[in-house]
Amino acid sequence: MTLSNPKLLGNIRIVLARTSHPGNIGAAMRAMKTMGLSQLVLVSPAVFPNSQADAMAAGASDLLAQARVCATLEEALADTTLVLGVSARRRDIVTEVMTPPEAATRLLTEAQAAPVALVFGNETSGMSNEELSLCQGLVTIAANPEYSSLNLAAAVQVLSYEIRQAWLNHPVWPQPELDAATGDEVERFYAHLEAALIELDFLNHGSPGKLMLKLRWLFARTRLAKEEVNILRGILTAAQAAKRGSRKAGNPGA
Repeated sequence: MTLSNPKLLGNIRIVLARTSHPGNIGAAMRAMKTMGLSQLVLVSPAVFPNSQADAMAAGASDLLAQARVCATLEEALADTTLVLGVSARRRDIVTEVMTPPEAATRLLTEAQAAPVALVFGNETSGMSNEELSLCQGLVTIAANPEYSSLNLAAAVQVLSYEIRQAWLNHPVWPQPELDAATGDEVERFYAHLEAALIELDFLNHGSPGKLMLKLRWLFARTRLAKEEVNILRGILTAAQAAKRGSRKAGNPGA
């Protein structure tokens, strides 16, 4: 009998963004450990480390002590190639929406090649538009529509359970179809894109946010491969060079 590869679970990262209550951090770690997950990353937590987190972690305090703390979500996702945000369905964001089982399958498939992440937002406000723009898809839990408020640790437990069930039931996974760019590579592309659009007078330097957010969602839906990022950045560099050359030539239309 072929056994499931433990490396896949080790490549799945649970990211908690802007957590308000330290007890939720410990409870989430406990939920993860019961399902064999160990990689917890905290983004700008209000309070951590904390005795409440330790108490709620119970037997998972060993893994809680290894949790990584990052200042930004970009830092937490820098080396990942797939990021799914756990959020209620957002009508204003056009992106792929998955069920927990579908998300588990996608994460385990991609985890064969590189680290992947599930991101959970703040307990009260959830994920911001800026945080969601770093995700390639959304995961929604089919809760009671009349009372859909799910505790953070409970949400982590639901997703961790689905990941474990998929991992146990499918010891062999197909190879990822895409040589995906990492979060850091994509962020460098976005910075280059913004700078180029400003230089080309397409983007208002004073308020680039809304358009750049829409462009992020556009590219997130397509999932960029490493080669595609290089091609796009090459196009941007050529456009910038042409603009600068036109200015030097004294072209009044440049």
